[in-house]
Amino acid sequence: MLSAIFMAMSCGPDDPQAEQAVKLSVDKTSLAFTAEGGEQTFTVTASEQLYLVPGDGWVSTRKGVKGADHKTVVTVIVQSNTVAQERQTRLSVVAGEEKIYVDISQEAGKGNSGSGGGNQGSGGNVPENDGNLAWQMAERLGIGWNMGNHFDAQNNGVSGETLWGNPKATQTTFTKVKAAGFNTVRIPVTWMGHIGEAPEYKIEDAWLDRVAEVVGYAEAAGLNAIINMHHDGADSKFWLNIKGAATNPSVHQQILEQVSAMWGQIAEKFKDKGDFLIFEAFNEIHDGGWGWGANRNDGGKQYKCLNEWNQAFVDAVRAAGGENEDRILGIPAYCTNVDISLESFVMPEDTAKDRLMMAVHCYDPYDYTLAAKKSEWGHTAESSKKVSGDNESDLRKVFEKIYKNYISKGIPVYMGEFGCVNRATAREQAFQQYYLKYYAKLSKTYGVPSIIWDNGAKGAGEERHAFINHGTGAYCSTEAKAAIEALISSYTNSFTLEDVYNNAPKN
Repeated sequence: MLSAIFMAMSCGPDDPQAEQAVKLSVDKTSLAFTAEGGEQTFTVTASEQLYLVPGDGWVSTRKGVKGADHKTVVTVIVQSNTVAQERQTRLSVVAGEEKIYVDISQEAGKGNSGSGGGNQGSGGNVPENDGNLAWQMAERLGIGWNMGNHFDAQNNGVSGETLWGNPKATQTTFTKVKAAGFNTVRIPVTWMGHIGEAPEYKIEDAWLDRVAEVVGYAEAAGLNAIINMHHDGADSKFWLNIKGAATNPSVHQQILEQVSAMWGQIAEKFKDKGDFLIFEAFNEIHDGGWGWGANRNDGGKQYKCLNEWNQAFVDAVRAAGGENEDRILGIPAYCTNVDISLESFVMPEDTAKDRLMMAVHCYDPYDYTLAAKKSEWGHTAESSKKVSGDNESDLRKVFEKIYKNYISKGIPVYMGEFGCVNRATAREQAFQQYYLKYYAKLSKTYGVPSIIWDNGAKGAGEERHAFINHGTGAYCSTEAKAAIEALISSYTNSFTLEDVYNNAPKN
């Protein structure tokens, strides 16, 4: 997309008064910060429109006004480093078809859990952020936004951007998502209906081009972006048929070939895109039983199939070359279920070092966050209106499992989806905000970046997740704005889990 964005000129190319293009340059290609962070500046010279893409969430930028000499002063803002380890990232400076990297480094901090000690609200001690790979990835992705029910929408096996009621995405959408405080956007994509015959499985150019255009919106806004294969594997109803693959070797082989062919094409399309772009192999792969189907008693056949599909995905992306040689890749567990991952997940082999992340989802407890059978949550909720048990402790246990089995071992994990449906009354909205605050603080405390689900469904109740308008980037309502602000502020502020717990809605 960036190659098509040029500054308007009033003179034609043959006019002697036409302004000559000025090649992109910077006066500094590296900046070094102390552990305390702060601000530094560098100057960019370019005649094309300028975009800045920070590599990680601990870095942000501010552009000055371009002068008549085509120079723009850029301010780089770096947060304090609370981890006892030096960190580095790259800032991409993009103008037209040109790109220059500015390397950003920061001294190690003194080390800090970032969440305080004590009971922490129905739980034990919090883990230390030791700066391993998993924590680094968490800092990079932070809190994200899902553009759900969008490119993943489909009717009768054919996907389409507006089929489920959302408007077409625009650059403004992503610019405002970034302004809201998100670091990452996940763009679920369903490909079926745009796939040719075997053995090429050619993806329709128009569909792939439109996905690429929207990925360009994310890049221009300074967001990390994740694209995947979404409803192609829904409930084993379509071509990513895990049930059929587990019982028929020829089906499994055909799917392996299609996975390789399609991800090879997608990777080729994006081979020049930098590491802001992440590929996620698949969405919630299962046989229709949501983790409670034949996978429970088939001797691990479905798990083995998915592990091999994931390996085919990694191999296809790496073989495409370019930036794909070390692109970050998201590898889904079966049904993206944390508990099932403990017995079934195998991280693929990879030619690149430390560039794979495991993808899981969390909508716990389902009767509150999605089905809306319960209207309140937490220790101050009315017992008849909440899911039974210690709500905070139960949610915390999900993160404890992820931390113990993966994060503490340096294996990065991200929550590709989480959420809490919108509510009708002020009291119910207070508990929704409390849930999002507590979830966000768990995410930050345990080093698990998380991406909230937004399907554009307005109103309150079951599956109503409209927060940000997919076409304008505006908040869908004042209540939606309050929910997102609660989420972002809890993730970024210095409060502890205990602080959040102690400020739950009053009875």
